Amino acid sequence: MKFVYLLLMVLIISCTTKPKIEASSNSEKDKTAILQVMTIQEEAWKNHDLEGFMEGYWKSDSLKFYGGSGLTLGWKNTLSNYKKGYPTKTESGDLRFVINDISKIENNNYWVMGEYHLTRDVGNANGVFIIIFKKINGEWKIIADMSC
Repeated sequence: MKFVYLLLMVLIISCTTKPKIEASSNSEKDKTAILQVMTIQEEAWKNHDLEGFMEGYWKSDSLKFYGGSGLTLGWKNTLSNYKKGYPTKTESGDLRFVINDISKIENNNYWVMGEYHLTRDVGNANGVFIIIFKKINGEWKIIADMSC
């Protein structure tokens, strides 16, 4: 009889831990995919490809960017601001992200907290950010960005 109870307990434990392992595995896959988007953004920025950099953002009028000049709404307006602020490779320089935290918020949403470092001939620039990623149509996109 003790064997039956022991077997039952093992089955219960194994059934309840499997979803946690799968959830953890999915979370790690999500984080890896998000980091890949940011790596592509670094490379695009390095080549002064601002449109390529913006591919990591949700192409929507509902995109929100909050920075030193206030709130900007929309993908096109955000791209326009980047073009004004970084008109040439000299101003944009090379971008490097330092990721300090990636945490799931809910469902298909994560926040990423980190630092950006621009190495430029016109003077380096550094700051911090918090961005929110959402999986939209199977792709991870930034839906909100606060950088300073």
